[in-house]
Amino acid sequence: MMEYKNTREFAVEADKNDTLKSFKNKFIIPQHNGKDTVYLCGNSLGLQPVDASKSIEQELKDWGTFGVEGHFQAKNPWYSYHESLMEPAANIVGARKNEVVHMNGLSANIHLLMVSFYRPTKTRFKILCEKKAFPSDQYILESQVKFHGYLPAEAIIEMEPRENEHNIRLEDILEAIEKNKESLALVFIGGVNYYTGQVFDMAAITIAGHAAGAIVGFDLAHAVGNIEMQLHNWQVDFAAWCTYKYLNSGPGSVGGIFVHENHANRPELPRFAGWWGHDKESRFAMEPGFKPMPGAEGWQLSNAPVFSMAIHKVSLELFNEAGMKALREKSVLLTGYLLFILKELIDKNKEACIEIITPEKENERGCQLSILFHKNGKKIFEHLTKEGVVVDWREPNVVRMAPVPLYNSFMDVFQFGKVLERGVVDSSLVDSIFNGKW
Repeated sequence: MMEYKNTREFAVEADKNDTLKSFKNKFIIPQHNGKDTVYLCGNSLGLQPVDASKSIEQELKDWGTFGVEGHFQAKNPWYSYHESLMEPAANIVGARKNEVVHMNGLSANIHLLMVSFYRPTKTRFKILCEKKAFPSDQYILESQVKFHGYLPAEAIIEMEPRENEHNIRLEDILEAIEKNKESLALVFIGGVNYYTGQVFDMAAITIAGHAAGAIVGFDLAHAVGNIEMQLHNWQVDFAAWCTYKYLNSGPGSVGGIFVHENHANRPELPRFAGWWGHDKESRFAMEPGFKPMPGAEGWQLSNAPVFSMAIHKVSLELFNEAGMKALREKSVLLTGYLLFILKELIDKNKEACIEIITPEKENERGCQLSILFHKNGKKIFEHLTKEGVVVDWREPNVVRMAPVPLYNSFMDVFQFGKVLERGVVDSSLVDSIFNGKW
């Protein structure tokens, strides 16, 4: 167990002993006044891998050299490009290779998966989800139940924290599943809540959902590349994620899906079809009658977006080089250090009215910590930005920060703490002046 100290010497020594420290050099750190920023926003947009431009240049070169023949003659043939991403992605989410594929974007993929996995009936039509999920998920579920002729107020069960709490208790989720077991069609929750950073017990939720006769799926936008998962062993039915947060694959990059092999090899399962999901041995026969490929590939619609996949390929290689086990081990220590510094700052500055809303237990949080400001939040956030610290503001009064193990250091966390404390103290002084205490 690491004994934390809020000192520069501690941060230097911890970084010296970090076995993953060399990975920081594989990313481009944004600059502020000629110096590296303290970038703690990988939960929103991951940093650019150094080799990203090289990977794009290779595809541009092959496009120029081969034209359409690049589909087969490129260094990384475009026709089968998505196949090179399947195994490394499966390693990250704990899946089998045939259960994972990359396509489209996150929200589009969730809608497509709903076609297969939200099949409401007269008696079983409800969806259980988290309240205050990411807005896209809320819109998706609302539109899906309306599409099937139901009212959201009747068909959607939203789980929320108890009064005066910020996180949803597992026992409350399990109780709600049991209570609604006769009418529940789908359990769909974010693996990690985007706002608080709470990690949900996906294994326990899946067991309970299945016991109730429901399908269970997850939005892994804030979980993939952040926490260790075993989607196959947990028997999760389906999942979807984006690749531009912890997976560092560029803004709007290609999305990913997981479909458990229990379903992935069922050609009769309803789905919206496209030619890239058709059996590749007969794809170019161009004949009517959709014959889905086995595995998650059978959910594809269009051919691969090669340029975004090229960057994603670079990032996946870095993840597989580091390994999710080692990344998670560092993440626990690094986020633990951030938690230590925040708690010390809050204890010293009680008048600042700052509250940590992310669970403190290691198994209930990933990289991200969220802090709620009961006053001066926006002012302090602007101070952080001015000082070259990149974090994320969420209305009405929350700052999210995520020390990412691939490219963040203990020194980053230490420096963040010092800049934050200056902002908190300055804001408190301003309050004191205006309250007539000076």
